[in-house]
Amino acid sequence: MANIKSQIKRNRQNEVNRQRNKVVRSELKTREKQVVTTDTADADAAFRLAQKKIDEAVAKGVLHKRTAARKKSRLARRLAAE
Repeated sequence: MANIKSQIKRNRQNEVNRQRNKVVRSELKTREKQVVTTDTADADAAFRLAQKKIDEAVAKGVLHKRTAARKKSRLARRLAAE
């Protein structure tokens, strides 16, 4: 356990941010899974929603923009392959 006051505060902040980021990452996984598992009629709408959530994660600083681009590209390729 840290003795320094600023490090104790930093630990609290890190925990809050970790919990917040966990929610966002979980939502991303759910949306990506929906794109893959839904039938072709609903897959396009699910893909648009997944893209939106990925972009929101970038805006919040949870994902790097290149990681987001890679995820969207892979989802688009899987959708086109179906």
